[in-house]
Amino acid sequence: MVTFQSNETKRILELQGLELTSFTRRAIAFIADLIFASVLFAIVASLLEPLLLKLGWISSDKDIVFALNLNWYSVAWIVIYFGILTYIGRGKTPGKKICGIRVISLVHNRISLWHSIERALGYGASLLELGFGFIQYFIHPNKRTVHDRIAESIVVREKYFKKNNK
Repeated sequence: MVTFQSNETKRILELQGLELTSFTRRAIAFIADLIFASVLFAIVASLLEPLLLKLGWISSDKDIVFALNLNWYSVAWIVIYFGILTYIGRGKTPGKKICGIRVISLVHNRISLWHSIERALGYGASLLELGFGFIQYFIHPNKRTVHDRIAESIVVREKYFKKNNK
């Protein structure tokens, strides 16, 4: 017989009392990451453009443009950027690192690649309904947005996290 085991309870108790990040810090980190992602996109696109032209995947009459509302590859780039860098950075993208904040999992000691990708995909859900998923930060008792809840994560101040998790 298989029975339910609440592994999350232990992790939640470990995180009790951590200082949550302000909306302002989160917004600045997100904007910084969008800027970093777009610059990195431009670099990678310019390096790959000759190869993509040769393979016939793009035509010479169309530019490769980073625009989240115009093409699929910009959305894919954002998911890859946030997903992989959150995972590799152990909860910190370049923007989060600058702002001194970190995403941590509510269920694992280290945020998994899948949770990082879920969180990146969750940004789209947070943007729906005129960005109400981001505004939920102000409503939720633990300051969690839609993408936080999708990925079972919270965002904490890095200095406080380090002090309590040595």
